[in-house]
Amino acid sequence: METGYQFSMKRNRWIYAAFTLLIIGLGLGSRAFSSVLPDAVNPYLGDSLWAAMIFTGCGFLFQKLKTMMTGIISLIFCFIIEISQLYHAEWIDRIRDTSLGGLVLGYGFLWSDIGAYTVGITACAAIELLVLEIKKRRNM
Repeated sequence: METGYQFSMKRNRWIYAAFTLLIIGLGLGSRAFSSVLPDAVNPYLGDSLWAAMIFTGCGFLFQKLKTMMTGIISLIFCFIIEISQLYHAEWIDRIRDTSLGGLVLGYGFLWSDIGAYTVGITACAAIELLVLEIKKRRNM
């Protein structure tokens, strides 16, 4: 009997593209509406959504990759980006000074971002595993 993390599937690229775009919208919205978000959530929501977008983007690119591996690759990518924020050369800081560069590369290393990325990707992996379990039970 297979356990949830061993399920293999072929992801629907249209669904993952749609979720990626939805998460981008939510992430941008979290910045626009930060004044109405609770103080306990506000500093972390954008980073969690950014990591969730990386997970869905990875799911889009790698249709057959198992959920746990998708999560691991997404976490490694997010951690590398965060660690890269410790590096401040003129050329990369000029990229970070642009809107898109700042959104993608960030500005400064924060341990709390590592936690937020972990929460965002864990939530996406849990949702995907739940959907796979539901599909499995329907096909029994």
